[in-house]
Amino acid sequence: MAETQFSILDPFSSVDLGLAQSADGVKQWAIDNRGVIQPIKNFFNDMIVGIDTALNAVPPMIMLLIMVLIAWQAGGRRVAILVAVCMFALGFLSPNAWGLAMTTLAIVISAVILCFIIGLPLGILAGKNDRFEAGIRPVLDTMQTIPAFVYLVPVVMLIGIGNVSGVIVTIIFALPPLIRLTSLGIRGVNPSVVEAARAFGANPRQILFKVELPLATPTILAGVNQTIMLSLSMVVIASMISVKGLGNEVLRAMGRLDAGKALVGGLGIVILAVVLDRITQGMGQSGRERGHRHWWQGGPVGAVLRLAGKN
Repeated sequence: MAETQFSILDPFSSVDLGLAQSADGVKQWAIDNRGVIQPIKNFFNDMIVGIDTALNAVPPMIMLLIMVLIAWQAGGRRVAILVAVCMFALGFLSPNAWGLAMTTLAIVISAVILCFIIGLPLGILAGKNDRFEAGIRPVLDTMQTIPAFVYLVPVVMLIGIGNVSGVIVTIIFALPPLIRLTSLGIRGVNPSVVEAARAFGANPRQILFKVELPLATPTILAGVNQTIMLSLSMVVIASMISVKGLGNEVLRAMGRLDAGKALVGGLGIVILAVVLDRITQGMGQSGRERGHRHWWQGGPVGAVLRLAGKN
C-alpha cells in the first residue's frame, strides 16, 4: 500500500491516530476477561428475569387493579381513571400486547432502579461539591449528545446481545437527567433553612436526609420522570440487539412492512409512557397541592384509614 504524503492543505487523509485499532482492542479485552464480566452480566440478568417473571405471573386484571391503586395514591382519582382507560386499551390492542408490555415494563423498571442507585448519590455529590459538578458536567453532556446507536457497539462487544445489554445501554442514555436534576434540587434548597437546621444542632447527615432531600424531592422526581421517558424511548433502539418486548415487535414489523404490528407496538409504548408519566408526575406533587397534608391522607390508603376511623 503506497504511503500517503502529508499535505498541510489536507492533513486528515495522511494522519492516522489508530483509534479504530484501539477500539478493536476493547473486544479482545472483553474476550480475555469474561470471568470479570460474567458475574455483572448474571446480576443484571437475574434482576431483569425476576421482575419480568413477577409482572407476567400476575393476572392482567390484578395487575391493572394494582396500577390503578398506585395511580390513585400518587396522583388522585383523575390519574387513576386515566391509567385504567389506558391499561384497558393496551390489553385490547392485541392478544399478546399485555405480555409484551410487561416485558418492556420489566426492562424499564430494571433500568430506572439502577439509574436511581447510581444517579442519586452522584447527583447529591454534584450538588454538594462544585469541583465534582464541574468535572462530571462534560461527561453528562457527552452521554446526552452521543447518538443512542453509538452505545450499542461497545456494549455488545463487552456483554453480547440480549436484555442485559439493552438495560446497560438504557442506563447510559437515561442517567444524565437524574444526576443533573438531583444536583439542581440540592442546590435549590433555601440556604436559610439549612442554616436554621444547623443552628438547632443538626449534623450534616440529618441536614441531608431531613432537610435537603425532602425539599429537593419534587425536582428529583422530575429527574426520575425524565429517566423513565428516556428509557422508553430506547426500547425500539435496544431491540436491535435482541431486547424483547414492544420494541422488538416494532422492529420485526418494520422488517416485514407489517403496519398492523408496528401500530400495536408503537401504541403500546405510547400508552406505557402516558401511564408512567402521569404516575411519576403525581408523585412529584406535594400533599397540599392535592388537598391534604400527608401522602397517606389521600388515595386508597386515606380511604381505608377514614373507614377504620369511623368504625
